[in-house]
Amino acid sequence: MTSVDVLVPTYGRPAALAATLATVAAQTVPGLRLVVSDQTEGDLGGLGAEARAVLRLLAARGHQVEVHRHLPRRGLAEHRQFLLSQTRAPYALFLDDDVLIEPDLVERLLTAIGTERCGFVGSAVLGLSYDGDVRPEEEHIELWDGPVMPEDVRPGTPAWDRYRLHNAANLWHVQRRLGIPTERQRVYKVAWVGGCVLYDVDKLRRAGGYAFWSDLPPSHCGEDVLAQLRVMARFGGCGLIPSGAYHQEIPTTVPDRAADAPLLLR
Repeated sequence: MTSVDVLVPTYGRPAALAATLATVAAQTVPGLRLVVSDQTEGDLGGLGAEARAVLRLLAARGHQVEVHRHLPRRGLAEHRQFLLSQTRAPYALFLDDDVLIEPDLVERLLTAIGTERCGFVGSAVLGLSYDGDVRPEEEHIELWDGPVMPEDVRPGTPAWDRYRLHNAANLWHVQRRLGIPTERQRVYKVAWVGGCVLYDVDKLRRAGGYAFWSDLPPSHCGEDVLAQLRVMARFGGCGLIPSGAYHQEIPTTVPDRAADAPLLLR
């Protein structure tokens, strides 16, 4: 059995999805299991010719590939819960369909979570169009000096402000300034990590996963934040530096962000 399942939810982004999958195909970890769940309406769905070509490449290189059409759309949390229900491996990487990852990132994430034995390790996505936008007031980082421990992070607390580090290209500037090489990667304290997060599947399920989806309206955001807060409170969670994940910086598919899961259900 493979050690990690890569779970990619997608909706209406065929070109971005193809680019994301190409970076999965380049990973140094052999025998990945990739599960793509498409919620694009219409007969053909959201997997264009480019994405299908990459899926064939992944299969040819010995990776397991599954594609699901998961309709009707009932919100982001329900979509993630569906993907979680498909997981067989002890670890699962939730990877958004607009994120590019460096070839060694899955391997580095597995190394970090194996060392820390916490609930999740995330690679914050870097927005390189902001390379010239330096924000010193948002670049504070708290490296873990000992083992990653459970934390109760709540909106409005000082720990909540850690999210600022993941704005724009802040973490990119920090990792270049600190000069931490990938072979001596570090983990740091987070409020949450968006877009590229490796979970210990058992710990995620024990914290409830995304089963709270039925308590949210279909149009919501912050479902990944709420799941991570619950995992972090019981098992701990952290970010990885250097990150190795990059945002494609395309428009969100969820413009209505009024229903924010951690504010509604925390």
